[in-house]
Amino acid sequence: MDFSSIPKIENHLHLEGAIPYETLWQLIQKYGGDREVTNLNKLKEKFKFRDFNHFIEMWIWKNQFIKEYEDFKIISDAVFKDLVDQNVKYAEIFISPSIFKKKLEIQRIVEAISGSIIENPKIKINLIVDLVRNFEQENEIRTLEEINEVKDHGIIGIGIGGSENDFPPELFVDLFEKARNYGFKTTAHAGEAAGADSIWKAIKLLRVDRIGHGTRAIEDVKLLDYLSEYKIPIELCPISNFRTKVIKSMDEHPFKIFQERKIPVSINTDDPKMFDTSLAEEYQALTEAFNLNKKEIFTTIIDSINTTWLKKEEKEKLIFEFEKEMRIAELNKQ
Repeated sequence: MDFSSIPKIENHLHLEGAIPYETLWQLIQKYGGDREVTNLNKLKEKFKFRDFNHFIEMWIWKNQFIKEYEDFKIISDAVFKDLVDQNVKYAEIFISPSIFKKKLEIQRIVEAISGSIIENPKIKINLIVDLVRNFEQENEIRTLEEINEVKDHGIIGIGIGGSENDFPPELFVDLFEKARNYGFKTTAHAGEAAGADSIWKAIKLLRVDRIGHGTRAIEDVKLLDYLSEYKIPIELCPISNFRTKVIKSMDEHPFKIFQERKIPVSINTDDPKMFDTSLAEEYQALTEAFNLNKKEIFTTIIDSINTTWLKKEEKEKLIFEFEKEMRIAELNKQ
């Protein structure tokens, strides 16, 4: 099956981790280069990780080459074009403006990205501001207040990423309460670098609408039962989990367990260029690991659409367009 041609959606994609290599290379050259990165192949090698902490180190390294508002426009244009080329119809994209707030205004960063959204009508995009655990709650509440001023630029929700082990959910209760009061949907990276308890706290204390990754939910049967009973969606990022050593092999990923327990999931790439992946490769990897058939793949894509934060009628339209496109593809094969 040609997964690259199938219409798809993304619920968990970080803009700053999806920059095409050529575009990041241009930015590196713009700001004087890096002695360790002398060509594109060296750049790709830079993104081979020992573990999750090493990934965080490389995330920070990469960000030093994003310094101006124009850079956000450049990377947004490149990322959105790449998604269109992959036949991604809709994406909820994480942005991390607070990382850059010492030198740039958050509102203007959002406006630069929003300008790119307007200029790329071939794909529908909404934004999720990924607040950073490492910056602590007081700082990120100020970030939240700033993004609330520009939420009409396509921001539909907030999340929280960063060092999950060092900054657990209980430190951000007020932040998430304030976000809900502002009308934002909420998600949290949980059960990736930390265990099942992190997911419980994200659900019980932060009262999130979705869970990012959630891989380690399988460590607690009661948690699996709860996720199933209350239909809490999980943003799965299988190859990401493999590259950061959260799982040892793709067949250890809990995708099938979630599916069998009827826990809502979506399939996503997380930081696709840092993990050298694409949505097509995610679906290919799952198919090979779990021997999925065409019907199971199509069902998973529809499930992914249903876990978006789109309005009901928008979800129905996306599902209709997906089914229509697949029917046409089947007819063309005959």
